[in-house]
Amino acid sequence: MPADERRQLAAGWLYLALASLIGAGVFSILLVLARTPFLQSWFPVADFFRVALVVHVDLSVLVWFFAVGGMLWTINGNDRLLGLGWAALGVAAAGTAVMSIAPFAGPGAPVMSNYIPVLDDPVFLTGLVAFGLGVMLLTLRSLAAVPPVGVRPDGAACLRFGLNAAAVSTAIALIAFGWSHGALPPGLEARAYYDVLFWGGGHVIQFTFTLLMLVGWIWLASACGARVPLTPRVGLLMFAIALVSVFLIPVIYLAYEVPSVEHRRMMTWLMEFGGGLAIVPVALAVVIGIARARAVPLEARPLRAALLSSLVVFGVGGAIGFLIHGSNVKIPAHYHGCIVGVTLALMGVVYLLLPRMGLGTPSRRLATLQPYLYGVGQLLHIAGLLWSGGYGVQRKVAGAEQVLRTTQEVIGMGVMGLGGLIAVAGGLLFVVVVLQAMLARTGGATHDA
Repeated sequence: MPADERRQLAAGWLYLALASLIGAGVFSILLVLARTPFLQSWFPVADFFRVALVVHVDLSVLVWFFAVGGMLWTINGNDRLLGLGWAALGVAAAGTAVMSIAPFAGPGAPVMSNYIPVLDDPVFLTGLVAFGLGVMLLTLRSLAAVPPVGVRPDGAACLRFGLNAAAVSTAIALIAFGWSHGALPPGLEARAYYDVLFWGGGHVIQFTFTLLMLVGWIWLASACGARVPLTPRVGLLMFAIALVSVFLIPVIYLAYEVPSVEHRRMMTWLMEFGGGLAIVPVALAVVIGIARARAVPLEARPLRAALLSSLVVFGVGGAIGFLIHGSNVKIPAHYHGCIVGVTLALMGVVYLLLPRMGLGTPSRRLATLQPYLYGVGQLLHIAGLLWSGGYGVQRKVAGAEQVLRTTQEVIGMGVMGLGGLIAVAGGLLFVVVVLQAMLARTGGATHDA
């Protein structure tokens, strides 16, 4: 753990990550209520639901993941170009703030585009572009400050390579966004415009998120005392598979027109192959390591809770992906599982790093409860969506637009609502635990109970 200015910069990215979760939690409460039977009539549902969904997704996925990534890349890198790192944080934070207030500043129409939904409004788009600029500066600084891995990597070097690969993946994603923007055909309506714009880069950033999760899994397992049956060279190979796949992105752009069906299919196939190939071996190795481990030390129980919850929720989300047919709420069931699986892994990494960064020690009892609460809530949420999807309930709609015709559909969406509220409580509890640890540090108290 660096003892210089990098520690303060990493803490700044952590503060941005926490702020994004607080904002996402507020909007998620409104989201769940807008889709829950008998409560949905409280809101101007259709437009309100979509506006809340846009901001919730962008805060809980885009900002949260890249903010935690910024913390990890700052810790991982050397002390070069720290000024650029601070500039990246400031610009990204400003962009996040603008996106968060945009729903209250103008009548922007919500566009439910894939990967990055938007409000088609100058205020929101200005915030989104500013955040993207912050990520670009973060990526440039991270690549300039890459630490050497060495020719005989150990476990720590393997994880450094994984973080370096995630930074490279982010750089390719930014190039893909720019390439798509330059190749957009004229005259597209808003949904088609943003879908085409974000399709390529959106697929690439899934490589980034996957790499961060895999690093988190291995790191957390080791911190729990597990001996993961994965040599550093094999682990490096798993990360390298995803990295090599990323470099095939320009080939797809050169081979197919950006709006073409072939372009979309190749992006999807590459993500499934390159991004997914390493997940199963790493997950199996981590599970075997945890199963063989002796009693986990008390201080490592929150880390184990986050790791196990991440593995289960991500596995369920991935399995649901094979059940998708048509456009219904099975699709959000799939990506909620995958996204929350990544989120839980990164929450565990935050618990691991807090005391090492001098930011306090989380309450052991609450930090152990929180991942299970969040994970169980999300599993209920996913189960409700999966059940309702089997009856054809459509995605990205709410209230009367859902057309809940049968008791089974109402029950399914009711379970979804209950699970969503439990998950919101689990997500907000994470923020409380982390802030409590920070405040206890400044006040001289401890929270080991």
